[in-house]
Amino acid sequence: MKNSSKLDLPQGTLDLLILRVVAHGAIHGYAIAQRIQQMSKEALQVQQGSLYPALHRLENQKLLAADWKATETGREAKFYALTPKGQSRLKEETASWARLTEVVGMILQGEIL
Repeated sequence: MKNSSKLDLPQGTLDLLILRVVAHGAIHGYAIAQRIQQMSKEALQVQQGSLYPALHRLENQKLLAADWKATETGREAKFYALTPKGQSRLKEETASWARLTEVVGMILQGEIL
């Protein structure tokens, strides 16, 4: 089912989504934004003004490693890959997110006393 309404990302979730996309293999920034949009069935659109600062932050935290390479169109771009530290963070954050959504779901579905 295609969701036609756009969603705003809750604070802090962009880093998790980037790590998840990059976990599939080295990828450049523009392709990360496209993949997030595609995987969310067009519900999420990551703007460059949010994406590139997040990529630089994750690189500075040593969660991503970056290398300049040619894209499929022949242009040079920075390709990002997950580091071992990034893999650990992705695992931790994924578990934390799953727990948070479970708890919020319980509250939203629960009976009001």
